[in-house]
Amino acid sequence: MAAVEKSVPVHLQGNGRPVAEERTLAQLEVVGAIPPELDGRYVRNGPNPLSGFSAHPFLGDGMLHGIRLRDGRAEWYRNRYVQTPFIRDPERDVLDPASAGDKTASKANTHVVGHAGRILALEEGHCPYVVDGNLETVGPTDFEGRLQGAFTAHPKICPVTGEMFAFGYSATPPYLRYLRVTADGRMVQTEDITVGGPTMMHDFNLTRNHVIFMDLPAVFDLSLAMRGDLPIRWDDDYPARLGVMPRDGSDADVRWYDINPCYVFHPMNAYEEDGRIVIDVARFSHIWRESAMDFPLPNFWRWTIDTRSGKVHEEQVDDRPAEFPRVADDRIGLKHRYGYMMGMTAAFGADPTRTSGTLLKYDRERGTSSELSLGRGCTPGEPVFAPAASATEEDGGYLMTFVHDADSDSSRFVIFDAASMDPTPVASVALPRIPSGFHGSWIPAAVAD
Repeated sequence: MAAVEKSVPVHLQGNGRPVAEERTLAQLEVVGAIPPELDGRYVRNGPNPLSGFSAHPFLGDGMLHGIRLRDGRAEWYRNRYVQTPFIRDPERDVLDPASAGDKTASKANTHVVGHAGRILALEEGHCPYVVDGNLETVGPTDFEGRLQGAFTAHPKICPVTGEMFAFGYSATPPYLRYLRVTADGRMVQTEDITVGGPTMMHDFNLTRNHVIFMDLPAVFDLSLAMRGDLPIRWDDDYPARLGVMPRDGSDADVRWYDINPCYVFHPMNAYEEDGRIVIDVARFSHIWRESAMDFPLPNFWRWTIDTRSGKVHEEQVDDRPAEFPRVADDRIGLKHRYGYMMGMTAAFGADPTRTSGTLLKYDRERGTSSELSLGRGCTPGEPVFAPAASATEEDGGYLMTFVHDADSDSSRFVIFDAASMDPTPVASVALPRIPSGFHGSWIPAAVAD
């Protein structure tokens, strides 16, 4: 690979380099065999600045990369920009107050989910964007006017009721708003929730009967925005706590539990058991204390809230750095045995040609883990679970992700056996280079086609 100029931000180097061309590729060659029961799309979102430059990883324009599977074939690969106002007007500034006041001014660059017959491209500061089955943009949605502010990039879809639970946060009051959407896509509940201040709340937690908010010490500082910087910083004086509320509750029903200072972008899952609420998370000791690129490496932790005593037990599960935790979608909010994470290299910016990317599987019942190594120079993304048709066990299914090979500077879509964690893929599809991104979903054709 060619040497990179020192002036290029680290997040735009290596496989962070954006791609300019939107492509449609058919007749894809498969090595191995795609399980014939997989009928749907694997779609992943990520920041891909149209101009080729972004000041921070969170500020690139949303680009979806998807692959359509049906009848044991990979029918197509597509990558498409989400057609937000920033694509129509590349000179528009995401940090401009006018953008903050426009709920359609989303970068739509963080996650993508299927719900109620629609595919939603998400970012946490604005409203969702609907895309069709070919990843073409339909347009923004405010749920028929019910959404008055932001919508999280990480809604939770209950596998029992089909409801979608969400929230939005803001740098100005109300700082937090809870949202509930019916299984057929109607927003039926909005509740303002009192928190300690203007905190960045990237994700939250769902159980069978409750939602759990994470009020943590990453707070808005508008003076940073005035300087053109990302307007969020670490505040050692801001208390860290978890807020537990019934799913159909209101602000008055929230019960708060203190925890040690930390930051969590992504929980793995949460569930209730015997008067306790168990939450598995990827935990950072802090973020953005010194600068907007100050990220220590995260680790797998478990929080156990004792709702009787009001105390939270905090336990580090693994000392290996890992992020992007997931469980099977049919375990969201329910007790899980297995969880999956993307292993991380020893330091941000480490040479990928000298390291081996890994996927981690945790057995929370036995307290064990297994590691799938992809080989030197190969870096995976977030592992997404898809169930096998004949599965009788929770891990009966497949892990999907895009893998980048630094030596060839190319990518491939891979499917691994989640039960065995065999490093030889069940199936692999060679693709053009797909830049590093954020989150994705397996969206069955039955959910959105």
